[in-house]
Amino acid sequence: MNSVREGLIPTVLGTAVTAAGYAIKQNRRVDSMLSNTVVGFGLAHIVLGAIDLFEHRQ
Repeated sequence: MNSVREGLIPTVLGTAVTAAGYAIKQNRRVDSMLSNTVVGFGLAHIVLGAIDLFEHRQ
């Protein structure tokens, strides 16, 4: 059975969301508060996923 390490999915998801937030930030017509919120949400996922990866390493 394939086993995915705990914390890997939130880390990858956070990376994708952070990249999307950065891409939104490049668009000057979008409010900067929205893009900063998306980037922060992605960074939070990266941090929490990294904590899970660190705690559950084997």
